[in-house]
Amino acid sequence: MPVIPESAFKVSCSSEYDRLIKVILCQPQYMTIREVINETQKHFKNENIHIELAMKQHKQFVQTLRDHGVEVILLPSHKRYPEQVFTRDIGFTIGQKVFVAEMASNIRQGEEQFLKQWLEKEQIVFDNLKRDHIEGGDVLIDRNTIYAGVSNRTNKKAIHHLQTLLPEYEVIPIPFTEKYLHLDCVFNILSPTEALIFPGVINKKEADLLASRYDLIEVTEEEQFTLGTNVLSIGNKKVLSLPINEKVNKQLQNRGYQVIEVDITEIIKSGGSFRCCTLPILREEM
Repeated sequence: MPVIPESAFKVSCSSEYDRLIKVILCQPQYMTIREVINETQKHFKNENIHIELAMKQHKQFVQTLRDHGVEVILLPSHKRYPEQVFTRDIGFTIGQKVFVAEMASNIRQGEEQFLKQWLEKEQIVFDNLKRDHIEGGDVLIDRNTIYAGVSNRTNKKAIHHLQTLLPEYEVIPIPFTEKYLHLDCVFNILSPTEALIFPGVINKKEADLLASRYDLIEVTEEEQFTLGTNVLSIGNKKVLSLPINEKVNKQLQNRGYQVIEVDITEIIKSGGSFRCCTLPILREEM
């Protein structure tokens, strides 16, 4: 009988809201807006990124996760890749398997090699999605359902392939206005019954489906720009959010969530926030 490495059982993710045990991040050591690849970067192109401040904020983010019992793995950063801080996009965990993405944007192609090296070192089996343009920011899981954003980073062919690889799941494509980059910039699941949404940018049919499944908490246009939907749930109704997104935070608090405010406003200039900066490897089902 073959011996299965113990580490093979250390990967699991069945939702966006179960208790977060282990997560992968990467410091913004070489973060810069080198070439504009989203609408947020276009706004901050001239101002660009203050790396020292971004590093300080990221360090506080990592410490906050650790203070709440989350094990943080930091991938090595490389000067060739200015977007490495957004580890969510290079892969995703579904069930007991990690999928490694092939990045659509030229400036990001190659980031995934550091994830693969870590997975191989830890003897964690993974699916390498070669020739599939699908990024983790477009993939949200809720038990047996996967919502996959149709964007300029994730195409329908890749989503169909994911469905063939995961026949036991229902994979639902969610088309939305492409300028918002990834699905988690306009939609995010908080619990089995609640989700954040920026209204009016998801196709009506799919928006109606989401409304039938979740009590949708609407995010304003102002707070969508500061990525109000892109919070990170770490379990037990604890959510990491930006202090500047006061309306979102108030709505969450009114619904019984503990909002843990961390300032990473320097990092969001490049178009991603808490969910974008984290790749969950292990969540404990509650």
